[in-house]
Amino acid sequence: MPNPTACVLIIGNEVLSGRTQDANLKFIASRLGEIGIPVREVRVIPDVAETIVATVNEVRAKYDHVFTTGGIGPTHDDITSECVAAAFGVPWEPHPEAWRRLESHYARLTPPGDFNPARQRMATMPRGAALIDNIVSIAPGFTIGNVHVMAGVPRIMQAMFEALAPTLQGGPPVVSAAVHANGLMEGRIAEGLAEIQKRYPEIDIGSYPYYRPGGGGVAVVAKGFDDTAVKRAAHDVLVFMRACGVVPTEGEPA
Repeated sequence: MPNPTACVLIIGNEVLSGRTQDANLKFIASRLGEIGIPVREVRVIPDVAETIVATVNEVRAKYDHVFTTGGIGPTHDDITSECVAAAFGVPWEPHPEAWRRLESHYARLTPPGDFNPARQRMATMPRGAALIDNIVSIAPGFTIGNVHVMAGVPRIMQAMFEALAPTLQGGPPVVSAAVHANGLMEGRIAEGLAEIQKRYPEIDIGSYPYYRPGGGGVAVVAKGFDDTAVKRAAHDVLVFMRACGVVPTEGEPA
């Protein structure tokens, strides 16, 4: 049975404008790979209601899981939650447990905080949503259907993901093996790598040039679900690199 697949939606004008650099994708993709849910597509979209609704509906029909980051805070441009409600065709309404948690949290502050309408937005979710716990700042994310809605702040997003992870049913984990060689350029190995890729159609083989003060080189990474096949493909790459007249090393370059 094939592994379930995932799409990541990064939502926020600040990412598209370049003001904020996304720091969530690497974490999500790596952790999902460990669980056995490979990420097959990533999109960065603006805080525009029509775009969010249309994109959520498109990708939730295409992939087993959709993970969103951003747009669930208290400000006027945090519209992800209400857009996801619209995508599912359900009311956007106060979630009783989320409301209780946030109201209690602000009441315990010294001095007590105001659980005002802006903060109440963080407890308003699509009807039927299941909460994703947030041990960092209390305000939860949520899951509805196959869509998992998380914060954009990396530390909070990571906490939410780890709370969600035990509920995700994956397949065999994605494994990888790398080989690198100093002084070897991509153009020299392209044809040989293509031949190796043909021998291992189930393995993803990618080449990645790197540059260092003392000179550059290329790293080749094999990824897949079959550990034996991944190791065999990486070994074939190592043998091929050696035949190119360099001394390859297993692993990523330092």
